[in-house]
Amino acid sequence: SLPSTSPFAFRKLAGCTLFITGASRGIGKAIALKAAKDGANIVIAAKTAEPHPTLPGTIYTAAEEIEAAGGKALPCIVNVREEQQIINAVEKAVKTFGGIDILVNNASAISLTGTLETATKKVNLMMDVNVRGTYLTSKACLPHLRKSKNPHILNLSPPMNLNPVWFKNHCAYTISKYGMSMCVLGMAEEFRGEVAVNALWPKTAIHTAAMDMLGGDGIEKQCRKTDILADAAYCILTKPKTFTGNFIIDEVLLREEGVKNFDVYAIAPGHPLIPDFFLDEKKFSGSQQEGADGAKVKRESAAAKPSGPVAETFRVIQGAMTEEYVRSTQGIFQFELSGDDGGTWYIDLKTKGGNAGFGKPPVTADVVMSMSSADFVKMFTGKLKPTLAFMSGKLRIKGNMALAMKLEKMLSQLNPKL
Repeated sequence: SLPSTSPFAFRKLAGCTLFITGASRGIGKAIALKAAKDGANIVIAAKTAEPHPTLPGTIYTAAEEIEAAGGKALPCIVNVREEQQIINAVEKAVKTFGGIDILVNNASAISLTGTLETATKKVNLMMDVNVRGTYLTSKACLPHLRKSKNPHILNLSPPMNLNPVWFKNHCAYTISKYGMSMCVLGMAEEFRGEVAVNALWPKTAIHTAAMDMLGGDGIEKQCRKTDILADAAYCILTKPKTFTGNFIIDEVLLREEGVKNFDVYAIAPGHPLIPDFFLDEKKFSGSQQEGADGAKVKRESAAAKPSGPVAETFRVIQGAMTEEYVRSTQGIFQFELSGDDGGTWYIDLKTKGGNAGFGKPPVTADVVMSMSSADFVKMFTGKLKPTLAFMSGKLRIKGNMALAMKLEKMLSQLNPKL
């Protein structure tokens, strides 16, 4: 999919040894296969040795694909939470291939839950895999990387964005991913002139098994293929080691390298794509986001005469309410909407008979949801799943998360009427 005139179309990774964590499936495997086409050696450092009941691939099936693509594969059972397993795999890689030229820290764990909802074992998992695993794998590989002619470390981690929206709904996950990014900041400077250290992150959601679990059926249409990250990674890893300390967004880099057709990366070309975490739309896509003052003005104008798509949506919701919805939900939802037809709205699914409309609810809300009025309409008409809106930062939730999930279930029943 890369243009033949691209500066990196002719660079090769033949004979290079890549140590890739989490390479048995998804993004890690895609990067491995891209390098394998050049005849690279791939160390598959992942923990799936036996077939998983729901996830595709093992280190051995990945090895078969890598060798079929033209590379050499060394499958190693590695749980990056276990330092000795990392050390053993590094030693085996050096013994087999004579050294290590590239490390890709791809293995990652995710739990998109608030502070009180995140079990300690999940916190430990994310910190151990994302931060500690990245740090220890880098530490084990660095002595060998320093001996390479053009060594690279590439972390699959985001640019550090201190906008509180990226912390408030999944604080532990954000800390763990930014920990990987801080490894880039520190190690790029520490090993400047010796080893290139960079970060790569997608502009949009990427279709992987993890995304299927998070987003459910149909999510793939709003995602890109793993190929886009593989192409971007290839570009980075074939640059000189002086290219270091960068936080790279896949699409931004590929555009700079001459790629013009991004439909080839889409699962469903032409379908709207979900923006990935940690990227403010204004900064990375040029689209404008409503500021706090602007939203306030919109709310005040809406207060005078609530009308338009949001008002119509609430009218339908009011008409569709049943005692069964009220009985099974038992929650009051407040919506703070910005943009046209914005303002404060509510759905009362606790009081007998239920109610919905403009203004604050009659009693304190159990859940407060903030989003743009346009996204609200999309969400209530089935064009935007609440889970995906929350994941992408379009929907902010305060209060009872379990009730918020109940509302999503009710939406799926209401969609045909909206």
